[in-house]
Amino acid sequence: MDLHITTLAERPELAGDLWAMKDLWPEFMMYDPVGWANVGRIVADFPEYVLVATDGPTEPATDDVNPHGKVVARALSVPFALQADGRGELPDTGWDQVLLWAFSDLRHGRKPDTVSAIEITVDTSALGKGLSGRMLAAMRDNAARLGFSEVVAPVRPNAKHLEPEASIHEYAFRTRESDGLPHDPWLRVHVRAGATIEKVAPASMTVSGSVEQWRAWTGKPFDTDGPVEVDGALVPVHCEVSRGYGVYVEPNVWVRHRI
Repeated sequence: MDLHITTLAERPELAGDLWAMKDLWPEFMMYDPVGWANVGRIVADFPEYVLVATDGPTEPATDDVNPHGKVVARALSVPFALQADGRGELPDTGWDQVLLWAFSDLRHGRKPDTVSAIEITVDTSALGKGLSGRMLAAMRDNAARLGFSEVVAPVRPNAKHLEPEASIHEYAFRTRESDGLPHDPWLRVHVRAGATIEKVAPASMTVSGSVEQWRAWTGKPFDTDGPVEVDGALVPVHCEVSRGYGVYVEPNVWVRHRI
């Protein structure tokens, strides 16, 4: 693979292509209202914090199929003021809260002191080639280049969905007997890169919808009150069919990379 990783500020012509990748995100995750309102703004407002990996040419070309090289991975991050008044601690509301802080800080002119990862996504055609780890390393390097001394991340443990009933507070700190590294593969990548696991963000993302919406998103019947296990969800969705809605509150795990 002829991989090139650049910021979107360096290659703004990739702004459209980076959203065209095929990925494995569960459909219901697209309906977190905080993400819906803010993730798309990152490419416009924080292009220096958006990394794009292409397999192919580094300059625009005349190839009608992949004129800029095929986009195979993206990494989104945002700067924010963790030490602003009333903050100081990584928030329990994780991913949602750090997005809100970042755009509030931008609007009010607060100087950021920390970078938070928002997502690292790899095209399905390039899975299994170590791109997630390379994008994480590039994100760390980019934050250092921009003058920051740490990157934090509300990590979505990528094997937690296999144990939706397991406590996130136990799962986040579970380790392997063989080497003491995290049980979860994505947490393991972060720790190997130098991160420390800080705490759980128990309400990192919230998706609510009608039972009809949940049926459309998941293919599940959502016909009884109580917890419903959904493919790709880290914990069960709470269904109130008698009241016509379901709510998913996703836990993440805060990690800190000092750079």
